[in-house]
Amino acid sequence: MFDRTFRRSALAVMVAAVATGAQADAFNRIASFSTAKNLPAGVERQQETSAEIIAVSEDGKTLVYSDSPLEGLGFVDISNADAPKPAGHLKLEGEPTSVAIAGDYVLTGVNTSKSYVAPSGFLAAIDLDEKEIEKRCDLGGQPDSVAVSKDGKYVAVAIENERDEDLNEGELPQLPAGFLVIAPLEDGKPDCDGMRRVEMTGLAEIGADDPEPEFVDFNDNNEIVVTLQENNHLVVVDAKTAKVINHFSAGSVDLKNVDLKKDRTLTFNKTQENRLREPDSVKWLDSDRFVTANEGDFNGGARGFTIFHKDGRVLYESAEAFEHQIIMAGHYPEKRSGKKGNEPEGLAIGTFGDDTYIFVLSERGGAIGVYRDTGAAPEFVQLLPSGIAPESAVTIPSRNLLVSANEKDLIEDKGPRSHVMVYKLDDDAAAYPQIKSGRNDVGEPIGWGALSGMTADAKKPGLLYAVNDSFYSKQPSIFTIDANQTPAKIVKATPVTRDGKAAEKLDLEGITQDGQGGFWLASEGKTKKKVPHAIYHVNANGVIDRTLNFPETLLKHEKRFGSEGITLIGDSLWIAIQRQWEDDPENTVKLVSYNLKTNTWGAVRYPTETATKGWVGLSEITAYDDEVYIIERDNQIGEDAKIKRLYKVEQSELKPAPLGGELPVVKKELVRDFIPDLKALNGYVTDKIEGFTVDATGTGYAVTDNDGVDDSSGETNFFSVGKM
Repeated sequence: MFDRTFRRSALAVMVAAVATGAQADAFNRIASFSTAKNLPAGVERQQETSAEIIAVSEDGKTLVYSDSPLEGLGFVDISNADAPKPAGHLKLEGEPTSVAIAGDYVLTGVNTSKSYVAPSGFLAAIDLDEKEIEKRCDLGGQPDSVAVSKDGKYVAVAIENERDEDLNEGELPQLPAGFLVIAPLEDGKPDCDGMRRVEMTGLAEIGADDPEPEFVDFNDNNEIVVTLQENNHLVVVDAKTAKVINHFSAGSVDLKNVDLKKDRTLTFNKTQENRLREPDSVKWLDSDRFVTANEGDFNGGARGFTIFHKDGRVLYESAEAFEHQIIMAGHYPEKRSGKKGNEPEGLAIGTFGDDTYIFVLSERGGAIGVYRDTGAAPEFVQLLPSGIAPESAVTIPSRNLLVSANEKDLIEDKGPRSHVMVYKLDDDAAAYPQIKSGRNDVGEPIGWGALSGMTADAKKPGLLYAVNDSFYSKQPSIFTIDANQTPAKIVKATPVTRDGKAAEKLDLEGITQDGQGGFWLASEGKTKKKVPHAIYHVNANGVIDRTLNFPETLLKHEKRFGSEGITLIGDSLWIAIQRQWEDDPENTVKLVSYNLKTNTWGAVRYPTETATKGWVGLSEITAYDDEVYIIERDNQIGEDAKIKRLYKVEQSELKPAPLGGELPVVKKELVRDFIPDLKALNGYVTDKIEGFTVDATGTGYAVTDNDGVDDSSGETNFFSVGKM
């Protein structure tokens, strides 16, 4: 009763905090460092690398992260926090699982296990300057988390001896059992002979014979809190005596307004009762309170975080509130709905001035929730963008810095690399998110993502409309955006329907007003998958009442990538085709027209830039005054991104010729290079800038597609380019 009442009152506090909008004294990202920059000499640049668990030297100038794919440690020089530099890589004799700093030494647990039933590993002490192993201690099992006491007297290592999830469906027990190792430190190096083993069998209600310690942390009294994730249990150990002084179940949570089904829709109307917390990381707030990130791994995952007293009392439960912040920022990973949602995994605690902050890392949402500790219900402050799969973070209060390690490296899929990201607390307002949603009429958060085409209300300044693409194929929608707020706010989601149901076989990439309260929508087709290349008219309620299929004259030359934008000029619809089809000369694409009065098709050719890597195509078309504005982009990310641009074509150039014959080539003029805009948040340049429109006052707005947070950081850039 106490638990639930406290949570609901706390939720009201957080909602009130969100309503205040952007605030001063916020954390903002100032730099991103790709771990690929730290690849050793002679290692192929395409080699997978990763930053998983991160620590910082006592002077706050050197970062050290575990790199599992390369079986080593990476070092980053942040003497200049705005411009991190590679500082080397150290190869180890196994897989590093965690890192911590003790004086001049890096302490890392190294997994050398040959199998699940023969776990092994060692603790290594590495000279921070020389990057050489000076001492190693056999741990007698497979290590996971490593932590150093604040006074530098002890190091604790969680020996997980993890289970084989493919064996008997991952059921416990799977021996040998895990345990905790505590070793005294002498000048930053462990005393191997003084190591003590703390058994944890017989404590948990779940899998008592097979405890799997996951994460450890010290308070000021040299008490160690240990999470037994699969066992849904918490243990407090006295480091001096190596005795268990308390232990208790992590308990369960009732979740409301969550999505529990992977179905290409965002519907937050389900309830999940008695969801086991199954905490992963844990951090002490003070000598009596600690925070858990309730990721789940076995039969649970409560999608949020909890503050416990070390005597076992629940002092605060976030329940679904943290995930709702993820949802409203467009970071919700729909493909994880049937599992553990956003999966909060990592935690960091830091006291900056008079304020203590809790940083909660959403592994699947690619975001960090920032909360201010109040002694009671924490106050939600902001949501920070991170890279893909933030695994851990470290605070550097002496420099007003926060650093995250983002482990996912998608080089094999030509995606983003793993990154270390640096944030700074200053007196500026929060720069992110640039767009977020509110709640619907029944209080559920409005889910959104994968925004593509945009259009603007002809009369109301700052009132915009956007569509989502086929990532949400079971929920095509028109989003109403109030861009007069900061951040811009999605105030409504209108489903696109046919025959009273969500319209299927759509891939919405463009939208334009019809001048009568309805919209024309452009859908990118794939004939082989029976998704038609077509234009749809919907009324103000999103109901499809007219369909214009592409003519055979056009379709017979079909290649991948069709409609990517639509605009209305007089009596004619103009559609931007993303890439060249079989009948297009090299470095040209079509702008296709349909005259609504004569019911005739036509086209002109648009000249594209030459790709230095990958391809170049169109993403948007919008008419304003006497010009038509067109987004032209390559399909590259990060440092490889070269072409993310806005061009204009005089409307007088748009003189369509019949399809199947010679088409006139229009002239274009560069208006804006979007790359500086895409670098403004100090992350890596994203691929898909897809939407652009001009409002009733002549102000231009642009938006990026976040790919539905699937192999994506989930970040959405939404910004104004000023008067056109």
